[in-house]
Amino acid sequence: MRSELASLAGCLAHVVRRRCPAGLTMAAHSAGRLREALRERRLPVARADHEDFLSGTSGTVGGLDAVRREITDEAVNAWEIVSGRRLSLRRAARLEPPRRRVLALGVSRPERAELATAIAAELRRSRHHLDLHTCPAEGRGRFENLNRLLAEHPPAGYDWLLVIDDDVELQRGFLDRFLFLCESFSLALAQPAHRLHSHAAWPVTRRQPRSVVRETSFVEIGPVTAFASVTFAALLPFPDLRMGWGLDVHWAAVAREHGWRCGVVDAVSIHHRAAPAAASYPREEAIAEARAFLAERPYLSAAEADRTLTTHRHW
Repeated sequence: MRSELASLAGCLAHVVRRRCPAGLTMAAHSAGRLREALRERRLPVARADHEDFLSGTSGTVGGLDAVRREITDEAVNAWEIVSGRRLSLRRAARLEPPRRRVLALGVSRPERAELATAIAAELRRSRHHLDLHTCPAEGRGRFENLNRLLAEHPPAGYDWLLVIDDDVELQRGFLDRFLFLCESFSLALAQPAHRLHSHAAWPVTRRQPRSVVRETSFVEIGPVTAFASVTFAALLPFPDLRMGWGLDVHWAAVAREHGWRCGVVDAVSIHHRAAPAAASYPREEAIAEARAFLAERPYLSAAEADRTLTTHRHW
């Protein structure tokens, strides 16, 4: 593993210095070997976690594993740059779709103020018409706060609702490229892919090299979720929940009923760096809330949700 890491680092350095296609090929091969070695490791879970609506993995990344994953991410980033895909995507997103109205909502915490400021600045770079509103947590649950924001800022008249947490890093040009791909593939529910070294409980949401968009059975409740206006009547306001676990697999059932496309956008990935799931609330309470919520509602099992239906490599 150490020799492979050294080989990958050397290839990446060569690509950056020389912009050499051969070096890119070698880096891709090395990254592929590393990726195979680092396939999602399912951690032992408590008996209480044996629910068919849970992913079965913690998704937390740390230690040497995080370093390895980050190196692989950088290899993918290098390929996207040298291959010209990022440039092509940036140019395409300047022209399409027509200027949209986007409502962005989030809950902010003092300890994430710097990151929240960076998120807001990046979203405001967009050529689309953006209205961004946040509120402090103040002891309320995430979805309690989101419903409070929806009551104050109704989504009627908007083309998209973007729900975004305060613990993610967005790449430059995020919103324009993300919406371009969402609309190019007629997605009604969408999320950007997690980078490989992000905290992400669902393996299907981690970026896939060379994929542009993957159609999936579901999207997560966060850290970044996009809702097209066609979903507003059925999904908003959100149910009376605090943490919202299980809501995404219920959305998946509703999407299937309505024939909506769901998707993970690999070409516009994010880094969920600050907080693993359940870092700020009791896991047992989140599971109990989900169990009670889903007892009376349709949902897709984790086995159905955690899979790719179609992979698109071009737009």
